[in-house]
Amino acid sequence: MSRIRILPESVANKIAAGEVVERPASVVKELLENALDAGGKTVRIEVEQGGKRMIRVTDDGHGMTHDDALLAFERHATSKLKTADDLLSIATLGFRGEALPSIAAVSRLLLETRDESEPEGTRVEFAGGKLLGVKPAGLPAGTTVSVADIFYCVPARRKFLKSDTTELGHIASLVTHYALANPSRQFILSTPTQEVINCAPAEKLADRVYQLFGRQGLDELVEIPLVSAPFRAAVTEAQLDPEEERASLTVAGFTSRPEVQRLNRNGIYIFVNRRLVRDRLILHAIHEAYRNILPPTVFPATLLFLEMPYEEVDVNVHPAKIEVRFRRSQFVHDFTRDTIRQSLMSARPIASFATAATTVAAPPSAGFGNGEYSSGSISAPGGSSVPRGTIPPMEQIGLGSGVASDGGFDLTGAPIEPVEQRIPFSPGSAFGAAVARAQVPAASNWAANLASPSPDAPATLPRPEQIADLKPLGQVNSSFIVAVNGEGLWIVDQHVAHERVLFEQHLEARRAGKIEAQRMLMPLVIELSPRQIVTFERIAEELGANGFEVELMGPKSVAIQAVPAGVAAPDAEKLLREILDGIERENAAISIETLQAKIAASTACHAAIKVNMPLEPSKMEWLLDALARTDCPMSCPHGRPVVLRYSVREIEKAFHRI
Repeated sequence: MSRIRILPESVANKIAAGEVVERPASVVKELLENALDAGGKTVRIEVEQGGKRMIRVTDDGHGMTHDDALLAFERHATSKLKTADDLLSIATLGFRGEALPSIAAVSRLLLETRDESEPEGTRVEFAGGKLLGVKPAGLPAGTTVSVADIFYCVPARRKFLKSDTTELGHIASLVTHYALANPSRQFILSTPTQEVINCAPAEKLADRVYQLFGRQGLDELVEIPLVSAPFRAAVTEAQLDPEEERASLTVAGFTSRPEVQRLNRNGIYIFVNRRLVRDRLILHAIHEAYRNILPPTVFPATLLFLEMPYEEVDVNVHPAKIEVRFRRSQFVHDFTRDTIRQSLMSARPIASFATAATTVAAPPSAGFGNGEYSSGSISAPGGSSVPRGTIPPMEQIGLGSGVASDGGFDLTGAPIEPVEQRIPFSPGSAFGAAVARAQVPAASNWAANLASPSPDAPATLPRPEQIADLKPLGQVNSSFIVAVNGEGLWIVDQHVAHERVLFEQHLEARRAGKIEAQRMLMPLVIELSPRQIVTFERIAEELGANGFEVELMGPKSVAIQAVPAGVAAPDAEKLLREILDGIERENAAISIETLQAKIAASTACHAAIKVNMPLEPSKMEWLLDALARTDCPMSCPHGRPVVLRYSVREIEKAFHRI
């Protein structure tokens, strides 16, 4: 008797549904993407009991004819692909042709649609994958899909659904994401008792952020201006295909100020060609952009939009289309990282006492993508009222600390020339040349919506030039400098301020090949662990270029003969171990620039002015002046805040003068 058999179609459809339909939000995602692909300008989503009882998605797109409405329920039936070559350049959100048959296999589904050229519409009804009826109907142009009793015919799957509030939260989060990706369209999400989201069409992404997250959410963000660079910067002239000469990568969006810190990655939203994705490569690029600005254990909130030719990205790598693969991944990673970092360096915001007091110590009760559950709601001018208790952000994504977390350490050179740390980019580097040649797409491109915020945008935040004329008044506990100017009262952490100054000076000297070293009076011989020895052998050349003179003295020992200038002899062993252990913890391939930054950060920390150290007024003046000239005066290389401002307005409010 044969052991291999062909599965019945009903069973095969339920298996396919297991890949596509995980929870009610999965149904909303598929139907929402179809509505957007159909050209709908207004998309309305209605749900009951968190989507378990009913989901209805209505759009005013082009609709379907009678024949198309029936054909849409055949597996792998789609209007978006014709040949296998089309898979290499997918321009739509949906394309697999599995959504409707998979949803119909595990629910009661009613499709009502009318093509704008047809005199009447079509009503198609399914239950548990079986066609119940097809009738003509008088309907407006567009499509309405109603899905009731999800998983009613698969009770085991239904048991895994969460509470109504949790499921509604996932749906609201999904609608929020697609509303951000499509600011020119209207999105409405409602339940029988409340209107959760109602976003009118917006001209700019800043307006849509304001609609969804309110003024506080927008205040927490720094704009990433639209920047475009040709992919030709990622290849040599010999490799360049003439047809690809005009192909370019565009990056834009918003990212949080350094003092706004999250305890997880739930505040990071990534869109590739308007498709919401979870991508390890881009997450790592964001992490690298904040290196030496944020502590390694916290995360920013980021809205990131990447636009590129469709043939440059493969979206056919995951059943739910939430993961992608880039054709030139290293260029996409580096360009994204440096674009975000340039925006941070250009804005260089300074923390105030109010914002600094609520960053990590307690979860914010409102604001951009905080991902915390609390009572109440955020009301925005666009009519959107988003209950915080029902909106968890994007699900947590497992990610190591690097692009290639494979359990081993590897030092890699960048495929394009290293980018200068100081902004603006060096025109001499390949990446700098790409940015110099960058052209902003025409206003007709959807990405033009990412232009500068509307006139209603928040007032200018404190900027580093405001600390250029600080006058020191004294010290608190011989550790914090108290200074004043016309902007208000300032407190500066003297250790991390000097650390930031030394860090940038060290990097600049390293690029110029002028790191000063000081020899030890007597060589210091220390024993290293086997993993430290392996790491040392791989980075020994770079250590030498950074002022270290260290030689192997046996299978387990090394002799430290010189260290960078400014590092005290008793700190030599601790500094070397800190560098080796820090590199080992990366647990991934890292670039030369990252290695240089880690060495510079550790060296600056050991050479900087210490806490509990009295300073003369002239020394304080020098430190404040040097800090004002740095690229990133808001945080130390390890991400701690350097400067806090108590503005004149805040002082006046505290004394009830205003």
